Order: sequence, then C-alpha cells, then structure tokens
Amino acid sequence: MRERHRLEREQLLDCPIDKVFAFYADAANLEALTPRFLRFRIVTPTPIPMRPGTRIDYALSLHGVPIRWRTLITCWEPGVRFVDEQERGPYAYWRHEHTFEARGRQTLMRDAVDYREPLGALGQVAHVLFVRGALERIFDFRRDAAQRLLGPPLAGRASSAADSSRELAA
Repeated sequence: MRERHRLEREQLLDCPIDKVFAFYADAANLEALTPRFLRFRIVTPTPIPMRPGTRIDYALSLHGVPIRWRTLITCWEPGVRFVDEQERGPYAYWRHEHTFEARGRQTLMRDAVDYREPLGALGQVAHVLFVRGALERIFDFRRDAAQRLLGPPLAGRASSAADSSRELAA
C-alpha cells in the first residue's frame, strides 16, 4: 500500500487575522512565499478571484526540469480557512489546507499538506532521499518570508510554534 505523507506547520504572526488571511488569499503573493530556486510563477492571469472552483496554473522548475501545476480551490471560508488540491502536477495526490485563528491582535496560521508521490516504490525512495527535505526547506522559507512580510518576530517566541512532518498510512 502506498503511503500518504503529511507536512504540518504552525506559525504565530504579530498581525491581525484580516490582514494575514488577505495576504495568503491573494495568489499573487505565492511568488514572495516561494524560494527563488524553484523559478515559480503564476500562469493564470491576476487578479484571481478566490472561491470554490477557482483553478490556478503555475510553472516552476526543479533542477532544470520544467513542471506545470494546476490547483483547484475546493474550500473557501474567508477569515477561517481555504483548501487547494492538485488537479495536475508532480504529485499523485496533494491537498493543502490553510487555517487561520485570531489570537487577540495576532494570528495563528496553520498549514497541513497531505501528499503522495507517483511511481509507487520509486516515489517512496524519492520521498526519503529528496522530497521530504525539499518540502521542509520550502515551508521553512514560507515561514521566514511570512514573518518578514507580515511583521517582526514575537519577543520570546520562535516564529514556528510547531513544526512537524509525519507519515500517514493511505
């Protein structure tokens, strides 16, 4: 049985929830949240109206290999959460849930990504050797970029409140 993997991140931002949600809900900000080595760009013309059923096309490059990716917004709850799922791209399965919770004038932002590589056993080897580490580096970059763009680090608290990756049996 092929394994599904999960990457979870949690970050407390010193910024009100309406501003944090608006930032993440604007697809144009994805480029600022993505490391340059991926050569990521949005192909879908902007601005992109976000709602269930919205499709967004991206182009990126990994080790010189061009990749086209399309996601579908499957859940849209303004100020609370949204979900994007891969319709076409490098994974056999990809579901990314973004949730937002007000903590006074601050916002707790969570990412939960469930994914599975293609190619069966070869995909599992790629996960161990490369994919897991690459995704962790990408989400580390996202954490740092969000902190830089949405406000200074909170005094006495790490910018990542919880940071884990765990395997889920599919």
